[in-house]
Amino acid sequence: MSRETITHRDGHVYEFGPEMDPVYEAADGESVTVETVDSLNGEIQAPDDLLDAIPEEVNAATGPIAVAGASPGDVLAVEIEAVRVAEDRGRVLTAPGFGLLQDDPDIDHPATRITEVEAASGSDGGAAAIDFEGIDVPIDPVIGTIGVATDGETISTLTPDDHGGNLDTTDVTAGTTVYFPVFQEGAMLALGDAKAAMADGEMCGTGAEIAVEVDATLSVIDDPDVALDRPLLDTGDAVKTVASAPTLEAAVELANGDMLDMLAHHHGFSRTEAYLFSSLVGGLEISQVVDPQVTARNAVPSEYLSPPF
Repeated sequence: MSRETITHRDGHVYEFGPEMDPVYEAADGESVTVETVDSLNGEIQAPDDLLDAIPEEVNAATGPIAVAGASPGDVLAVEIEAVRVAEDRGRVLTAPGFGLLQDDPDIDHPATRITEVEAASGSDGGAAAIDFEGIDVPIDPVIGTIGVATDGETISTLTPDDHGGNLDTTDVTAGTTVYFPVFQEGAMLALGDAKAAMADGEMCGTGAEIAVEVDATLSVIDDPDVALDRPLLDTGDAVKTVASAPTLEAAVELANGDMLDMLAHHHGFSRTEAYLFSSLVGGLEISQVVDPQVTARNAVPSEYLSPPF
């Protein structure tokens, strides 16, 4: 059975809100391919293409895709099967007033480096690395912005929140299933802002921004015993709660609190027991510290929390 392909040309959004019009309706359990553009719509192609400010419209997210049967209170599972780079260059850059060290006088704001994609050797082809100033960096594509319709407020694709959005989380890649709370009928999934490579933290404000093709299967979990307030990741090796907030302290508190709920449910722990156990086996991780809200995650190995529900 062939997959439906949804492209940026079919439709894209620059904000997630409570009222979103789908460009495609997927059946529950359907596998699709989503094609994205880079976060700056192809406007940065050479080192002398500089970003003087963050555009009002940034991080175009292909979609929205409605999923049949998804209703408020359900959970949407997005199983990411593959993420393929779709062009021969990425771009990593700074912009004035953006990034972790935006006030450092020894760093140029703006600055751009083009990261050419180097083909892999051997018969299977593909892409092996990007070239940064003559240094090879392995390609490990990440989906930066992915989310669903919000519960009420309209939120830019530059900002992460409980609906997902600009999570900039390195685990949102092939082999991971991302779970979202469903706030509106159809869920309304949209995604984009991919990177060929990106470090945890995304310190300068970008990864190697690039267009990608994403293969994913979309499924609805309709179970009164299953509920989420924020996104959840299952990487196969670990289950990770993901939270975004104005400060890193607030984000890690939310991520840890969400993990306590899961541990208590899974093991029959009291909240105190779950809290103690999380301090034995959990691990706080930083996703990004540069967006209007910061994002963190709390990881527990799958041997202690699998399956996630």
